[in-house]
Amino acid sequence: MRDVASTAQRVLPRNDPRQYDDLAGEWWRPDGAFAMLHWLAEARAALVPPARSPGAVLVDLGCGAGLLAPHLAGKGYRHVGVDLTRSALVQAAGHGVRVVQGDATAVPLPDGCADVVSAGELLEHVPDWPRAVAEACRLLRPGGLLVLDTLNDTALARLVAVRIAERLPTVPRGIHDPRLFVDARALVAECARHGVELRLRGIRPQVGGLLAWLVRRARGARTPGTPSTGRAPRIVPTRSTAVLYQGRGVRRG
Repeated sequence: MRDVASTAQRVLPRNDPRQYDDLAGEWWRPDGAFAMLHWLAEARAALVPPARSPGAVLVDLGCGAGLLAPHLAGKGYRHVGVDLTRSALVQAAGHGVRVVQGDATAVPLPDGCADVVSAGELLEHVPDWPRAVAEACRLLRPGGLLVLDTLNDTALARLVAVRIAERLPTVPRGIHDPRLFVDARALVAECARHGVELRLRGIRPQVGGLLAWLVRRARGARTPGTPSTGRAPRIVPTRSTAVLYQGRGVRRG
């Protein structure tokens, strides 16, 4: 099994969007570079209730290759995905997502078009994250739901998400710029400015499941072609928002 280092074709600055083209073949590999995004997508989708009416729209900002789609199946939404990376959008369309190429800070969709807006693992990649928050809130109809997850702007998050995680064979080097991590209190205040009362909770991979997954992954790396077996690690709540956290809030009418 390949590791992430073998998939990247060039050395790029931290958080450079071109990394996603270089890693285009990794999106749907369960043990690949974006494995944790699958786990987070499942946890984020759990925050989304079934659609209340036919034709309800969920706008997925930073949708990537559409990893949220399998977890929304049967909930009744038209899933609209917005992303900058064309190679990812091609894959998202193949999973039933209606794709729009665009920037999360200037989304080419009308005001109030969405019943739900998802912004998963997006804000820590956006140099002007308050503008992305403003856009997410603009897209929501009154009573619409915002769900998100991101990395906190703390020393612990920088240690865990960059210095430790990027030493693992499945985490792309330079995928995050820690200068862009999002202060949780600032995010709550920014959402409030746009009419969304955001409630936060810390999240993390379940430790036993993560360790078992790492062992399976290591065994597969030693024996190329060996399929991964066993359930993916679950994302579980934790008291601390110091590293990774989820947010959920409703736009006031």
